Amino acid sequence: MIARTLLIALIALAPSAVIAQDEAPSSPAEAISDQIFGPRVPTDFAFGAFQRGYFLTALELALPRAEQGDPSAQTLIAELYAKGLGVAQNDQRAAGWYQLAADGGDRLATFALALAYEDGIGVPKNRARAADLFGKAAEAGYVPAKYNMALLHVEGVYASPSLVTAATLMKEAADAELPEAQYDYGTMLIEGAGVAPDPAEGARYIGLAAEQNLIPAQIDYATLLYLGQGLDKDVALAATWYGRAAEAGNAVAQNRYAKLLAVGEGVTLNLEDAAMWRALARRQGLSDPSLDRLLVSIPDEELASAEERARFWPSTPPQIETVLEIPTVTTTPEADALPAPTDAGEAPAAGPAAGTPAEPQDP
Repeated sequence: MIARTLLIALIALAPSAVIAQDEAPSSPAEAISDQIFGPRVPTDFAFGAFQRGYFLTALELALPRAEQGDPSAQTLIAELYAKGLGVAQNDQRAAGWYQLAADGGDRLATFALALAYEDGIGVPKNRARAADLFGKAAEAGYVPAKYNMALLHVEGVYASPSLVTAATLMKEAADAELPEAQYDYGTMLIEGAGVAPDPAEGARYIGLAAEQNLIPAQIDYATLLYLGQGLDKDVALAATWYGRAAEAGNAVAQNRYAKLLAVGEGVTLNLEDAAMWRALARRQGLSDPSLDRLLVSIPDEELASAEERARFWPSTPPQIETVLEIPTVTTTPEADALPAPTDAGEAPAAGPAAGTPAEPQDP
């Protein structure tokens, strides 16, 4: 099933243009170097400060250039306000700077502004406007925008309904190594959606996405290996991929990995491990009667151990490493030991006999 709603988050700022800063050769040697290797790329001090976490410095360096219409500097400032880096987060102000940068042709700002209109962050929600901006960013060659445009063509509401166009854009994004696009394009190849069916090539693309740790791709790739669809059947390798996705916390993978463990298919049979993964999947709301039947014979002590492990997963249950004992205190005679109470010479002065009340004393 092709994901229709996935949008690529803007995680890190990647400047599409360098903030111009003049760096004329300061010596004959540098001039000769420029002649041989070409002119040096101007240093973007604002972006350098941003990368190092000096956000206020980045803002100070970028602001004069942004006010002069530099799209790259405007995008940097927008990012600072969007993420609240060094300044108070302000979605409206971020959208304003993104708009200025997009008007100046910055494709990253165009994409970010599209995401803002898609979700209504800092601007009124407007999916038609978002689609238009995604299209502009895609035409400028921005890979995540191509992927989102492909999804819009599949949806066919804010872009022309065309699986062929969607497949073309999806392939471009997949070949640029975007894992979500690799996964979706592989699915399109297997299903023959907008492209001639090719199960082997589809499995290859899904495998590429799985290698990039995209969990849905790992699960589907494991299933293809298990069934031998588009790939040579390899149950052991399928179990490995299910295990990776299970370790990442996916309930479906945990359930399927538990089944393989319960019957020893592709992996060593281990009822306790199977019961642990079943408990983890149940914790996320996934119950499976068929798996319950496979584990009906598990001993009570193993079941209890499995559920205890699941309770502390991914850590291990605490164990008593040492047993604390009350130390035994022994006394040894010493040269300056106190005298025994039976030594007559050390007895206190005679007083009232035991049990005889003492005479009252004047205060």
